[in-house]
Amino acid sequence: MADESTLIKENERIDDLEINGFRIIQNPFCFCFGMDAVLLANFAGIAPRADVIDLGTGTGIVPLLLAAKGKGRSWAGLEIQHEMADMAERSIKLNGVSDSCRIIKGDLREVRTLFKPGSFGAVTSNPPYMKESTGLKSKNDSVYISRHEVMATLEDVISAAAYLLKTSGSFTMVHRPTRLPEIMELMVKYRLEPKRLQLVQPKIDKEPNMVLIEGVKEAGRELRTLPTLVVYDENGEYTPELLRYYGKID
Repeated sequence: MADESTLIKENERIDDLEINGFRIIQNPFCFCFGMDAVLLANFAGIAPRADVIDLGTGTGIVPLLLAAKGKGRSWAGLEIQHEMADMAERSIKLNGVSDSCRIIKGDLREVRTLFKPGSFGAVTSNPPYMKESTGLKSKNDSVYISRHEVMATLEDVISAAAYLLKTSGSFTMVHRPTRLPEIMELMVKYRLEPKRLQLVQPKIDKEPNMVLIEGVKEAGRELRTLPTLVVYDENGEYTPELLRYYGKID
């Protein structure tokens, strides 16, 4: 692995991912990964020999987690923001996985000029949840772009995933339940048949605030709905199910 002192820039830090010694470079003044990325990487069912790409990868958290877990055989991340892509590239060097992991700086709306169709066996994405005109605007462009559909809409993400996937390849995404009707409609439109779905709620008495969904390209219709994942118990502690997602317990 590379010497971390040569990879860190001003205001940056190194966070331990607590799995197989993997770490990630982050800047607290930019968008930092959250629980949704961890849940996405755990939920994704990826074939052992699949080449994987993460759309809108940010600092590369999902490819790094997938690599740490051995989900797939190679991992790529596509990111439009230069600063985020630069951190992701340095995190790959930090973890010594440059032979199997790479970051592509580019616009997911232009995947047809960047890749051949059917280049990947699996696609993941933790896209912006909010439409551009909704929500509070962050003063930090990186945070705003990561949370709002400024650079890409939900349809852009799903369309790109469909183009990149081989037949029978999987697309896995985390999003907001309020967008679920639109998500399902677009996945079917682009022949990504929804196969697995899991809602995530912060507490047992709170409504879900995340949804994990997986589709398979050009598959038959059959949707499995998994038990809802509850994050916190009545004492404000992580539930056993959540701890399993984080790899804290077997």
